[in-house]
Amino acid sequence: MNKQYEQELEQAKVNLTDVRERGEDALGETWDELRQEIFTPEEIAASDLRVAMMIEIAHARKERGISQKRLEEISGVRQPIIARMEKGYTSPQIDTVLKVLAPLGKTLYIGDLPKTR
Repeated sequence: MNKQYEQELEQAKVNLTDVRERGEDALGETWDELRQEIFTPEEIAASDLRVAMMIEIAHARKERGISQKRLEEISGVRQPIIARMEKGYTSPQIDTVLKVLAPLGKTLYIGDLPKTR
């Protein structure tokens, strides 16, 4: 983790402790509760899909022993963009995702969503 992230995480913990000490638990007890309150089910599903896709890209790259720099060479997508994708710092365009997936032997699949009821 980078230093700025660690500092922000520590500040978030301090803020959460402060809110709880003041008895202001309107934000919910857990991240899942807060997430349910502030995001729509569609936003949550989209976020979960982005996270799953970025985890799969990083996993496939590491499984094949390919560095981010090498993936840049074979995909045409710059290494800093690949790093931001894998860390979830960006929401890449679909053509960028496809360029990265192809050399990893992966593709996107469009299928039916599972029934919710």
